[in-house]
Amino acid sequence: MFRLRGTLLLILAASLALPLGGWQLVRQIEALLREGQERAQIATATTIARGVAAAGVALPRPGAGVYAAPLAVAPVLDGSAADWPASIEPVRGSGAFFTLRVGEHEGTLHLLVDVRDGSRRRADVDDPLALPGDWIEVAIRTARGTGRWRIGNGAPGSLQVLTVAPLGDSRPRGEWLETPEGYRVEFVVTTDRPAEALGLIVEDHDEAGRSRRLSLGGGELLPILRPDAAIDAVLAELVPPGARVRLVSAEGWVLGRAGDLPPPDAPRQVGLLPTLFYEWLLAPEVEDPAGLAPERSRLDAPLVWQALTGIGASAVRPAREAGSVIVTAAVPVGPGSQPGGAIVLEEQSEALLVLANRAVFGVMAASLAAVLIAVLLLVAYAGRLSLRIRRLRNATERALPTDDRLGAGLPHLETNDDLGDLARSFSRLLREIGDYNEYLKTLASKLSHELATPLAIVRSSLDNLEHESMTPPARKYAARAREGADRLAGILRAMSEAQRMEHAIQNAEGEDFDLAALVRACAEAYRDLVAPRALELDVPGSAVTIHGAPDLVAQALDKLVDNARSFTPADGWIRLRLRALEDGAELSVENSGPPLPEKMGERLFHSLVSVRERPGGETPHLGLGLFVVRLVAELHRGEARAENLADGHGVGFRMRLLGMPRRRSLAP
Repeated sequence: MFRLRGTLLLILAASLALPLGGWQLVRQIEALLREGQERAQIATATTIARGVAAAGVALPRPGAGVYAAPLAVAPVLDGSAADWPASIEPVRGSGAFFTLRVGEHEGTLHLLVDVRDGSRRRADVDDPLALPGDWIEVAIRTARGTGRWRIGNGAPGSLQVLTVAPLGDSRPRGEWLETPEGYRVEFVVTTDRPAEALGLIVEDHDEAGRSRRLSLGGGELLPILRPDAAIDAVLAELVPPGARVRLVSAEGWVLGRAGDLPPPDAPRQVGLLPTLFYEWLLAPEVEDPAGLAPERSRLDAPLVWQALTGIGASAVRPAREAGSVIVTAAVPVGPGSQPGGAIVLEEQSEALLVLANRAVFGVMAASLAAVLIAVLLLVAYAGRLSLRIRRLRNATERALPTDDRLGAGLPHLETNDDLGDLARSFSRLLREIGDYNEYLKTLASKLSHELATPLAIVRSSLDNLEHESMTPPARKYAARAREGADRLAGILRAMSEAQRMEHAIQNAEGEDFDLAALVRACAEAYRDLVAPRALELDVPGSAVTIHGAPDLVAQALDKLVDNARSFTPADGWIRLRLRALEDGAELSVENSGPPLPEKMGERLFHSLVSVRERPGGETPHLGLGLFVVRLVAELHRGEARAENLADGHGVGFRMRLLGMPRRRSLAP
C-alpha cells in the first residue's frame, strides 16, 4: 500500500506540471504584452521629444550648472535648514568641503551654504582692522551685469557683507549660524532681472595663518537652471491624458513638467486579489521609484541616465496604490550620443494588468480544474484499488486461519486485470494447500489402520518366539523388539484416540457445570501423577459456571498437564490457574522448563507438531495432545495459545473458554 500511495503521489505531483507550465506560458505572454506596451510608450515619448524640438525649446548646454528649485513658501532667514524642502538636492563643491542649496521664490534667489570647517577663525569681513578670517564670496550675473559680495562674520548673527562688485541695489541679507561641523550661511539676493549664472568661493583660514580657497565649478559662474513656464506650456500641449511628462537637462534637472497620474484614491477597475496575483506571479523586478518621485527636482534612475546617453529606455512597475501598473519611458531630446536633455513619460495603465490577470486566472482556473479532476480520479482509483486489495487480503486471511481449515473462495477471480491474476494465483495455491492439509488430517487414521495388522503380526511372532529356546543374546534382541513394538502400539493408540476425540467433539452436547470444581477435582488426581514435581493450584473459591462439555474440558486439561509433566524437570513445578472473565473463563497450565522457540506459540496446536526437546532425551511425541486442546477450546468458542513466562524460566499454556452455543429445544 505504501508503494501504491507513493506512486499515486508521484502521478499527482507530475500533474502539477500543468499549472506550472501554464504559469510559464502566461509569464511569456505577459512579457510580450509588457514589451509591446513599453515600445508604444517609447514611441509616444519620442513623439513628445520631437514636438519639443519643433517648438524651439532651448536646452542648456551639457555641463555643470546650478538648479534653482521653485519654493512654494519662502524659508525663514534664521540659518536653519529645517524649513527647506528635502527634495532640493545640494550641490557639492571642492570635495564636499561645502554644499550649496538654491531655491527661488517669487523672483528672489534663496541660498543655503553649509561649510565644513575644523579650524575656526572668524572675523567681520567689513572690518579693516580685523585679522583675515573665514569668508565666502557669491557672484550673480543677470542681464544688467555681474555682482559680487563677500560675506564673513566674527560671530553668529546677521550677515556682514562687503560689496566687491555692485549690481544695482542688490545686496545679500541673511543669517550666519555656527554648526558642530563648521558654519552655515542662509541668505537671499533680490535682483530686478532674473539671475542667469551663479558663482561661489569659500576661503578658509586657520590659526597658523594659512589659508585655502575653494570654489564651485572651478571659480567660473555656473548657469542657473530652473523650471520654465514656457516649457511647461509646450509639454501640456503634447502630454496624453492621464500621463505625466517631464523634461530634464543633461544632468537630470527637471526643466519642465506637465500632466499627472491619477490620484491613489481613484476608483479601481481591478480588484485587490488580481493585483496581488499580478505582483506575486507576473510583475517584473521593480525599479526603485524614489528616483522618479514627482516632487524631485532632479531625476535619478537608470533609464533616465540611459536616455541621456542617446538610447531610449523603458520600465514597468506595479502601482500598488491604484491597483494598476506604471509604464515609464525615457528618450533623448536632441541628436547625437550627448543630447541636451531627455523626455521622461509616465503613464498609468490597467490594460496590461487586466489582460495579464485574465490570462492568469484563466490558466489557473483551467489548471486547477484539470488537477482537481485528476485528483478525484486518482483518489477514486486508489480507493477502489485499495478496497479490492483489502478484500483480497481479508479473504486470504480467512482462507488460512490458524486451524488449517481453508475458508471461502477469493474475490476478483473473474476480473481480467493484474489483481484478478493475483487472486487466481492465490486460489490455486490455496487449493493445493487445502489438498495437502486434508491429506495430513487423514494421515493419522490411515497410519493407524495400515500399521495395525503388521504390528499384530510382529507381536504374535514375538509371543511365539518367547516359547522357543533361544540363546541369551537372542533373547536380549527379542526383548528389544518387544519394547519397540509396544512403543509403536502406543503411537497407534494415540492416533486412534485423536481421531476418536475429533468425532466426540463434533457430537458433544453442552451443559452448565462448575469449571472451578472440575479443576480442583482434576488437580487432586494429578498430584500423584506429577510427583516429585510440585503442583500449585490457583482457583477461585466461588463457582465459575460455563455451558460446555465437562468431559472434553477434563481431557484437554489432562493433555495440558501431561505435556507440562513431560517437559518439567523432577525438581520443577506445575501450576494450574483458573480466572473468571466477564464473558467466560481462562484456564492455564504453567510449568518450569525450557522455553518455546520464538514464533512457535500457534504452531504447537497444529496436528503432528512438537518443537521442544524433552528432559533426559525422551523420544518426542507426535504433538496430538495440544491439537486436541485446540479443538476443545474452539468447541467452546475460545482459543488456545502458548507463551513463555515473563521471567524466561518456564512456559504457560492457556485456554480461553466462552462456552458452547446453547441449542434451542424443539417442541414435540
